[in-house]
Amino acid sequence: HTMEVRSFMDLDCWKVAREFRNRISMLAKSFPVEEKYGLTNQIKRSSRSVTANIAEGYGRFHHQENIQFCRMSRGSLTETLDHLTVALDEKYISEDQFFDFKAELERCLKVLNGYINYLRKLKSSTK
Repeated sequence: HTMEVRSFMDLDCWKVAREFRNRISMLAKSFPVEEKYGLTNQIKRSSRSVTANIAEGYGRFHHQENIQFCRMSRGSLTETLDHLTVALDEKYISEDQFFDFKAELERCLKVLNGYINYLRKLKSSTK
């Protein structure tokens, strides 16, 4: 982490979540047309919420607020995982696809948790 962070776009957690969001968006295009206002919309919305909350949290003045938005991002990741299980159960994706996306999602969680821990340390060092 030698690179200076000038915006949320420099954050590793945002970059990893952006890649994930783009892959989810491509996947959602393969869902049946009757899911357009159902699962397709839901999974795109929850994956977009991951990056949006990281960005919004970064723009907040207090570390605690930033942490709260990152926790919402974490919630959106787990919501996206639930949508992926629906896609699996409805046979829109294979088990292999599901496990690939799940592994990518877990990587997002790991990087996001690292960022949250970093923010917690900053918060406790400024008290």
